[in-house]
Amino acid sequence: MIIASLLAAIIPMLTYLFIIWKMDKYEPEPFKIVLKHFLYGAFGSVILAIIGSSILSFQFSIFVTDPVQLNLYEAILIAPFIEELTKGLCLFGTSRKKVFDNLTDGLVYGGAIGLGFGMTENFMYFIAFPENIAQWIGLVVIRTSFSAVMHCIATATVGAFLGLAKFSIKDSKITLSFSGFIIAMFLHFAWNFTVSFKSTYYLGLLSMFVIIIFFMILFNYSLRIEKKIIVKELSGENIPKKHINIIASSMSRLKGWVDESIRKQYIHAAVKLAFRKVEFRNAHLKNKQFYANEVYKYRNEIKELIESTEITEDN
Repeated sequence: MIIASLLAAIIPMLTYLFIIWKMDKYEPEPFKIVLKHFLYGAFGSVILAIIGSSILSFQFSIFVTDPVQLNLYEAILIAPFIEELTKGLCLFGTSRKKVFDNLTDGLVYGGAIGLGFGMTENFMYFIAFPENIAQWIGLVVIRTSFSAVMHCIATATVGAFLGLAKFSIKDSKITLSFSGFIIAMFLHFAWNFTVSFKSTYYLGLLSMFVIIIFFMILFNYSLRIEKKIIVKELSGENIPKKHINIIASSMSRLKGWVDESIRKQYIHAAVKLAFRKVEFRNAHLKNKQFYANEVYKYRNEIKELIESTEITEDN
């Protein structure tokens, strides 16, 4: 049962991870970095959450002596706060790094952390609670389809708002970052609350579909924002207008619109240039020179690619 539980915990979460990674269509993150966030969620955030939950549970136990009530408080109040906090710590650190350079990065990195956390939590449930095979299968289906997905979406929401904060004016950065954390806690609280009572259990399952739709809307919104950034920032560059529209769409994956020998490098440089320009405007003084150098580098790279293949406005 331990091997089966391990496989049931790992395989679905890695599948979800791959799907989310591929959803970042403009500039997919290096999978190695995404996997590191997944592993932090699986181990680092779980360990921190256990420590934090134990401390808060002890404080609650001073006032709540009934074990049933204490377990309920732990699930509904402590878990959403502590778990979203520990998952978000790594994400907050990543958002301050230069590798976090577009809006969907937050969704991908946050989703990876949530999936890692969900994987470990699922494994612990799979080996601890079921009394027979039928019960075990039911638990695997429910937790794989709902509980782990909730962890993914909640932490991805934090990441999305951190991404919005990074590309927003300075006055709104703190508000957006805090809002993402509050929404993530609420999603987590709503799920834990509804599935903690028999009378609302199926409402909780139904609400998860709403949460998944929310996640898809948020991801699509982030992609639309990125598309607007790419079109706006590249419009003033020495790039054919027709190419800008293609780079900002799924057509960029097709062959034939530019010399195939430079297509991937051309897209990469153009997308990087667009986001580096935004980051340059929003950067703190100490980082201004880095982003200025990046903008210069990608402009020159695009210029050399255009000159090497004789791209014109008519191409």
